[in-house]
Order: sequence, then C-alpha cells, then structure tokens
Amino acid sequence: MTAADRPRRGGLLADTWVLTRRNTRRHVRAPSQLAYSTALPVMWVLLFVYVFGGAMKVPGASYVDFLLPGVLVLSVAFGMANTALGLSDDLASGALDRFRSQPVSRAALLLARVCFDTVRNTSALLVAIAVGYAVGFRPHQGVAGALAALGLTVAMGFALSWIGVLIGLSTKDAEAAQTGSVLVAIPVMFASSTFVPVTTMPGWLQVVAANSPVTQAVDAARALTLGGPALRPVLATVAWIVGIVAVAMPLAVVRYRGAARA
Repeated sequence: MTAADRPRRGGLLADTWVLTRRNTRRHVRAPSQLAYSTALPVMWVLLFVYVFGGAMKVPGASYVDFLLPGVLVLSVAFGMANTALGLSDDLASGALDRFRSQPVSRAALLLARVCFDTVRNTSALLVAIAVGYAVGFRPHQGVAGALAALGLTVAMGFALSWIGVLIGLSTKDAEAAQTGSVLVAIPVMFASSTFVPVTTMPGWLQVVAANSPVTQAVDAARALTLGGPALRPVLATVAWIVGIVAVAMPLAVVRYRGAARA
C-alpha cells in the first residue's frame, strides 16, 4: 500500500474519497474486468434487438425504445455480482484486513467499494446508450427525460450494490460470491417488465412482477424516456432505493465489523 493509498482520519466522506480513488487506480490496471462490465449491457442490447426484436411487438413504440431502459436496469442489477466479487477478492487478498489497521471508518471501506462500482456502472450505461442510439433508440421526452432516467437507474444500481456487499461479506470465496449474486439477480430481472410487458405474464406472476423494485425502476425509466404517467413509478423507485439502502447498508457494516472480530 502506497502512502497515497493510506487513508487518514478525516471523516467518512474524506476516507471514502481516498479509498474510491484507490479502487479506481487498482481496477484501471485490470482492463479485462472493465471490459466485461461494459460488454455485458452491449451484448444484451444487440442480442435482444437483432435476435428477438423481429418477434416482439410493443404497442406505441419500437422494441428498441421499449428495451433499452430495461437493459440499463438489468445492467446495474447484474452489477451486484461485480460488487460481491470485488469485495470477496479484497477479503481473500487481505486488503480489507490491512485497512482495518488504519484509522479509517469501517463504513467508508464499504461505501468506497459501492461508489467505485457506481462509477463503473455509469460508464457501462453510457456505452449501452450509445450502442442503443446506433441501432435506433430515440428518447421521446428529450434530453431532460433521458438524463432523469439515467440518474434514477444509477441510483438504483447504488442501492442494489449494497445487496452485493452483503453477499460478498457472507460468502467464503469469490466464486460463491459471484454465483450468489447471479442467482439473486436472474429471477428478479426476468420476473419483471425488463423484456416484455408484465401483462403478458400469468396472473399470479403479474402480482409479483408488477411490485418488484426492478419493474418499478424499468417502468419509471420508460415513462421518462418514452412518455406516459411517470410520477407513480418514479416515487415507487425512489422508495425502493431509500428502503434498500436503509436496510442493507447498516446490515453490511454490522456484518463487516463482525467479520473483523472473528
């Protein structure tokens, strides 16, 4: 650990800033990880537009316009795996143990991990939007609506990353952390409005899918980009974001402190 990487007692925000910069420098040296997180949303866009797009009919919009907001939320949901994997790697390598001996807030160690992954998610989303635009996506509500949808999606990714932190702290190795995150993300993502309208699902599944945080985030992003009633899904998404962070963040800090004493 270099002197620049060593946190100094400066409060939660200062410690988080130093550790986030450390995570950023470290991962810039591993371009394969950055390429993977960027390639996944691009793959989703191209796969569904060109393989399934001809068979999908969405009233009032092209399928790519319907699809892209869902792909953005899908990407940040799968970003949980990156958070869990990165944290598990830090635990296995002893990096977090070394930071425990420094005068740094325990919460800052975890918050810096989530902040870095939020930055990484945002860069991947921007690439996916560019690819979506290249294959025909057009926001019907202008730049302001598109930026609002992007901001809400990034905030949802921030919240979901705390679930990734919990998974990473609760598993014994990186493989288990990644597997656990994917097993959580897949049913939540596909039992939602990400790829198809919820109304096309069986009645019992519609109840579950319509009230999931992913569906609310996707519906909010679609309303902000395509038009339609936006207030209810936006408020529901904000409520889910606040609720997830309020529950998962304290649990993660408690879990990390427990691991430190073990």
